[in-house]
Amino acid sequence: MAIQLPPAPDWKKLIKSGSRVFVGGTASVPYALVQHLIDHSEGFSDIELVHMLALGDTRWAKEEYKRLFKANTFFIGGDAIRRAVDEGRADYTPVFLSEISSLFSDGTLALDAALVNVSPPDEFGYCSLGAAVDISMSAVRQCKQVVAQINPDVPRTAGHSYIHISEITACIEAKEPLVEVSPPPIDSVAERIGQYVSMLVDDGATLQFGIGKIPSATLKYLRNHKDLGIHSEMLTDSVIDLLASGAVTNKKKTFHPGKVVTSFAIGSRKLYDLIDNNPHIEFYPSSYVNKPTNIAKNDNMIAINSALEVDLTGQVVADSLGYDFYSGIGGQVDFVTGASISKGGKPIIALPSTAKDETISRITPRISEGAGVVTSRGNVQYVVTEYGIASLKGKSIRERALELIRVAHPKFRAQLLEEVRKHYWVPHYQEKYPTDIAEWGAIQLKRLNIQGETFYMRPLNPADERRLQEFFYSHTKETLRLRYNYDPKQMSREKSCNLVSVDQSSDVALCIVKQDGSRITLQAIGRFYYDQNSNTCEVAFVTRETQQGKGMASRLLQQLIEIAKARGIDKMMAYVRGENKPMITIFEQAKFKRRFTGDPSDVELVLDVASLS
Repeated sequence: MAIQLPPAPDWKKLIKSGSRVFVGGTASVPYALVQHLIDHSEGFSDIELVHMLALGDTRWAKEEYKRLFKANTFFIGGDAIRRAVDEGRADYTPVFLSEISSLFSDGTLALDAALVNVSPPDEFGYCSLGAAVDISMSAVRQCKQVVAQINPDVPRTAGHSYIHISEITACIEAKEPLVEVSPPPIDSVAERIGQYVSMLVDDGATLQFGIGKIPSATLKYLRNHKDLGIHSEMLTDSVIDLLASGAVTNKKKTFHPGKVVTSFAIGSRKLYDLIDNNPHIEFYPSSYVNKPTNIAKNDNMIAINSALEVDLTGQVVADSLGYDFYSGIGGQVDFVTGASISKGGKPIIALPSTAKDETISRITPRISEGAGVVTSRGNVQYVVTEYGIASLKGKSIRERALELIRVAHPKFRAQLLEEVRKHYWVPHYQEKYPTDIAEWGAIQLKRLNIQGETFYMRPLNPADERRLQEFFYSHTKETLRLRYNYDPKQMSREKSCNLVSVDQSSDVALCIVKQDGSRITLQAIGRFYYDQNSNTCEVAFVTRETQQGKGMASRLLQQLIEIAKARGIDKMMAYVRGENKPMITIFEQAKFKRRFTGDPSDVELVLDVASLS
């Protein structure tokens, strides 16, 4: 039996001047339905149109309709909406995506009608909200009148995306393609950020991500991972290749196992075809998907979000450029919170280190005047730029500042350090900013698998001051005597600061660290001190007792040799206590030769770097 459709809208019976009307957004705005309202708007004025991010032709925000409509958006997007907000003809309402539905239900923003884009009804009379369940479902459930655009181009999506034809007051039939958004090209900066973010993702993790170059780059580097899951407010084209690679199975998820969970999709026709009648991808309202306690039900939840700027205490600005509101809060705080309380979860803020052709640092000593904090310094755990990963959880202001300076663009690091020194956020003796090892190229972090455990090798830097102090006090007297040739009693913060503040363009200091969540512990350190007069360098190592015999010193030494070769250093020297046979063996295996000194208690070893092929 054919399904009887509701009648065409008689707008004067549905709304009146001053009504508040919801418009479905993202890629599924019901444009033909909005135009139908415009065409029958005689006698109407001051209709408030409430919506989320709306892509495409947001004609209602144009100046010619300022007497008819006033937009109130929860997320600014598109030139027409942004211009209307900038000119005061439209409003921006900041709110967590998870809480928008409550504004409808408790009457804060009571809705007279909801305009939505839906699929044709099935044989049972059910229409799907398709690629835009998000807050549309909440609006449909809370408004007085539902007016639909019956659109055969709307995909039928699984989950809680269906409304029955009997719930629709009026409708029009109009075939209209969803807005398509092509993936942006991945530049070298996004590529490096994606590599770093992927290092924070373990096999079996559940992912949340947004749209843009950085999520695309990150997902590219996750294709060799295993048993990943997805619980994300948004799906984009980036997920297509990740699903095709087999990296996503969802079987390790602890909330909706076996299913991709989302609330809206923005991408190409290929993505919309993927979600159409796909039982493995389920769409739910944002009030459900973005609820932090639901997010946290996923163990090992990885939330990847972006920012416009981050100050040196960890405050995240994401919706405004100074006094200009640019986007919205969206789901960032929802997922940062959910990932924070997830077992093994990691909330990540990823952003380029600069803006405007490297003329502006996005890592700033203070947030810009007029800008607002979206994610507080208490929520942030990881900040990733193309220069590395800053780990902030549990860190003091002093440690945070140094961590964030380390991932800032090199040309801004000295300036940032000078700014925080003015306010005593770092002590007076902290005079050097972190530097990179040029010979390592763009990625200053190497992931190591040592006897089945994951470690990381990277340059030692000023943010390691406290870690080095802890490392020193972990040593036995025997280790200290063999390493320093005497029994040092103290490692003050000032002395530790001096040791970790290395100019890596001259001397080199590498470390191997173990990272458990935000806890980072130094396991081994290798360094060389360069003598410009003789074009030689002296090498030294120390390894945590529990890690000795695992080859860490050998790995560090090989890296130091490679750097010395690249710099054209003639010789590498090492001085080792005669009784420290394991260390002597490490050097000799690397082709160091003993040099007779006449003192059997001390062994001098030399490597002719210039002779190495």
